[in-house]
Amino acid sequence: MIDDIDVSILKQLQKDARLSFAEVGRTIKLSASAVRERILKMEDTGVIKKYGIEIDHSKVGYDLEAFILVKVFHGKLKLLLSTIPSISEIEKAYRITGNQNIHLKVILKNQLHLQQLIDKLMPFGDTHTLLILSDVSSNDS
Repeated sequence: MIDDIDVSILKQLQKDARLSFAEVGRTIKLSASAVRERILKMEDTGVIKKYGIEIDHSKVGYDLEAFILVKVFHGKLKLLLSTIPSISEIEKAYRITGNQNIHLKVILKNQLHLQQLIDKLMPFGDTHTLLILSDVSSNDS
């Protein structure tokens, strides 16, 4: 189980996973060694699953982001689930409840690229596409 100090550490790491133990410790008034011990424990117990980076996709030629909801055709779910990992445009994929079965977040170069991806998904089910205009959860909106 994690406590309030662990939650504070996690919040710091979510903002910037490259922070040193000392930097995290200064922010939450804890020694670097204590922060290190807590982080290692959270890694060992699976609370912290991995570290990553956030990419500005537009700076590498991918100017379009979208959500695609898929209402999978009867008998096609297992095939779609096994195909998703091979589709490089898919950043995140979720099984969901409701009228659709799959929720995809995709990163694309342009509208033609989106059309090609939708064509690739159509044999698996009906798609509903929502273009992402901006991320309102960050300060960069």
